[in-house]
Amino acid sequence: MAKREVRNLLVGLDIGTTKCVAVIGQVMPEGGVDIVGHGEHASRGLNRGEVVNIDATVQAIRRAVENAEHMANCRAQSVYVGLSGQHIQSGNSLGLAAIRQREVTDRDVDAAIETAKAIPMPADRRILHVIPQEFVIDGQRGIQDPVGQYGVRLEANVHVIHGSSSSIQNLSKCVEACGLRVDRLILQHLAAAEAVLLPDEREAGVVSLDIGGGTSDIAVFKGGAIRHTAVLPVAGNHVTNDVAMAFRIPAQQAEEIKIQFGCALPQLAAAHEEIEIRGVGEGSRRLSRLTLAEVVRPRYEELFRFVRKELQRSGWYEAIPAGVVLSGAAVQMPGVADLAEEVFELPVRIGVPQQVTGIDEVVGSPAYATAAGLLLYGRHAQPRNDAARNSGGAGFALQRIGEWLKGNF
Repeated sequence: MAKREVRNLLVGLDIGTTKCVAVIGQVMPEGGVDIVGHGEHASRGLNRGEVVNIDATVQAIRRAVENAEHMANCRAQSVYVGLSGQHIQSGNSLGLAAIRQREVTDRDVDAAIETAKAIPMPADRRILHVIPQEFVIDGQRGIQDPVGQYGVRLEANVHVIHGSSSSIQNLSKCVEACGLRVDRLILQHLAAAEAVLLPDEREAGVVSLDIGGGTSDIAVFKGGAIRHTAVLPVAGNHVTNDVAMAFRIPAQQAEEIKIQFGCALPQLAAAHEEIEIRGVGEGSRRLSRLTLAEVVRPRYEELFRFVRKELQRSGWYEAIPAGVVLSGAAVQMPGVADLAEEVFELPVRIGVPQQVTGIDEVVGSPAYATAAGLLLYGRHAQPRNDAARNSGGAGFALQRIGEWLKGNF
């Protein structure tokens, strides 16, 4: 079958603790992204966002990308990769620059941002993102685009995100071992927020909370700009572990029961509803769905209280009237949003990808927020002709084979 003529493709790769997701999207003329392929595979090579088994991670990436390629009927050459983990740190910084010609140019902006990047950090750290929050010209604050304005002194307030060089290199190595080039590493917080937040929410003050299997990623926006990011080591896998321990069942079965029958609020589960489970080394037995909910709720409540404490510690809790937007596979459980609203005492909604069309399974699910957000984020950072490389062809197929042989022999 001939490859269909699809151009301007982007590939996003969300490598999580429990699964690896690949999505392929076509950039539309109006600026949105049409999802034309997606694939996923169980991931066993990461722990809380960091690679602990290279072979298992490579296997998960390869299978997820192959599934997405098959659906989209194309070949991926380069990918935008999501990154998270407890090694991620961030902070705000101020940069200064003299305006050379009295009128601000791109060169002046770059100079101010460069000075803002010059923060002390250990040699084993690598800067991932430097995101402008606002610019100040001669004391005038709140300027988003200073180019063309007159003044003498330019200040740049930026948010700097950095991570462990070794963790970043390990993840990049796994992607490259699959014959793929890393277009850019993008913080998963930013990708999820790009997909689910509305402009009005960003302006008013909002938190994007993406709950995966190993970590919960927090991103705070105010005045249209990123203000704070954090990673918490409590997420969906902790709920699974609680279910497994409470009912003495394997983790895989606990995960299946959690997804199929789990409920974050006991009042939403009827006591007469029963679930059949198979214990280790024993026959099947039955338990009520209410009992399951009573195990699940405390862990979710603990997670949300940790997030609230982090927001209070950072000083942003009182500055987010738009509330919290939840995303990630772990927020699909009934009652999660209601419990979050109860703990945060703020408006809470479930976020699904915006500005994307195509496959309903992707565009209508909070589980794919990060993957879809990688495409949207990559759309802005896309180098010229980069997307066209993901369109397939015999020459590229031979190149992929050559790269695979080189990497394995």
